Amino acid sequence: MKRARPNDLGLAVEKFFREYLPTLRGMSLHTIRSYRDALILFLRFVSSHSDQRLEDLCLDAFTAEHVTQFLMSLEVERHNSIATRNARLAALHTFARFLAAESPEHLAKWQRVLGLPFKRGARNAPIDYLESTEAETLLGQIDRSTETGRRDYALFALMLNTGARVQEMLDLKLSDVRTEPPCQVRLRGKGGKVRLCPIWASTAARLRELAEQVSRSATIDTLLFTNRRGGKLTRFGVRYLLNKYIVASAATASTLHEKRIHPHSLRHTTAIYLLKAGVDFATISQWLGHATLNTTMKYARADLD
Repeated sequence: MKRARPNDLGLAVEKFFREYLPTLRGMSLHTIRSYRDALILFLRFVSSHSDQRLEDLCLDAFTAEHVTQFLMSLEVERHNSIATRNARLAALHTFARFLAAESPEHLAKWQRVLGLPFKRGARNAPIDYLESTEAETLLGQIDRSTETGRRDYALFALMLNTGARVQEMLDLKLSDVRTEPPCQVRLRGKGGKVRLCPIWASTAARLRELAEQVSRSATIDTLLFTNRRGGKLTRFGVRYLLNKYIVASAATASTLHEKRIHPHSLRHTTAIYLLKAGVDFATISQWLGHATLNTTMKYARADLD
């Protein structure tokens, strides 16, 4: 039986993820995974709309026409937001730039992919966040008599306290948490930037309780938030848990039926709370780990009070 050999697409994809993104571009593991997901979705789309198996696809499949059709399917068939659609396109743009340097003889082909524009969305799209009563209802749905319940309560209380990104939460180690005054957590944000974020005494108490639960057979490098098997909790796991508690909360907080709450909504909630409390934008920007004040300023539009 003749063994299959890697073709031009296989070799290009391997070099893109093994060398170009981590070494030459120095991108974070989170970004690399996002680009991987985008390319997987694209290749699956092309395979399902052609007579070729995914493993038989070659670089001829990477065309502006296929990318355009893929972007349309994200919105129409997968019901992705414009932001998600643009994030997928950004990944494919990066792959096209890599190919332009690797295969300049096909530069015009890659330029047509790079010429595909990002889609403009509603500039003043509403930001979904939790009102204080809704946040209290959410936390009140969590059964803290179980180990998983105490973990979930500590997770969402900490997210509401710090406004941290989901990945920042999942990367937390026992050594990143200080539960004695001054209570704080060390967060690793985008681009490897590290920041210290203060936490409330009540949040510190929950984290102390969780740390004791986790550290029975652990070291300071042990992850704080783990699944039932002791492995790393995933972003999808956090989304599932939050949705479960939101559905339960909606029975008593009917306003939740009108909102699309996802893990990043808790980050928005923290920003709005800080703004309502009179905290200045520069401090909020530092608190949330924003790269620029422009990112923070969007919450001024959301706070109509």
